[in-house]
Order: sequence, then C-alpha cells, then structure tokens
Amino acid sequence: MLAFTDEAALARFARARGEADRTWRYRAVWGAAVLDAGVPAVAAEPGAEGGAGLPCGVLVDAGDGERGLVLPPVVGIVPDAYALNGPATATDTDADADGGTGEERR
Repeated sequence: MLAFTDEAALARFARARGEADRTWRYRAVWGAAVLDAGVPAVAAEPGAEGGAGLPCGVLVDAGDGERGLVLPPVVGIVPDAYALNGPATATDTDADADGGTGEERR
C-alpha cells in the first residue's frame, strides 16, 4: 500500500512514474488510521475493492528516495490479523502454552 504525508509527496511520486497527468484517487487519513483502515482493505480477499488477498506493508512517501519509509507487514506495525507473523500464521516453533494462537498472556 502506498501512503503519502501530503499532496506534494504524492505529486513527486506521480512525476517519478511519469504519470503526473493522470488523476490519482486518494483517501486522506491521519496517523494509525493508515494502518487500521488501509492494510485490511488491501489484504482483503481478491475481488473486494482493492483487495489482493495478501499481507500488506506500507510505503510512505515512496517517491522521495532516502526520505521514504517502508513499514513491513509484521506484528507491531500492521494489525496483528494481517501480519505475516501474526496469529493466523503461528507455527509449532513459535507456539506457546496457549496453543499457538499468538495471543499474549498477561
């Protein structure tokens, strides 16, 4: 999923791709809402709007070279249910006394 900190960053990305003349649809969200809303939408089953059925990380300001940021699809970054190492992908080697559900004990 692509995320931009402002419209200027989106414009730089579009220019870098040679697509500055096309219309870019986007949704403005703040902070963690990018992860809470965007990641599940992209990771949704294929056929759902925007869904790819795959774990999804986030590229922030992808057209800005070293200033860009990659947020991988792992626990602590994206919602646990959509993380590569989340509860749904627990293996016997990382299972604990809770039966490998990935739930944290307190």
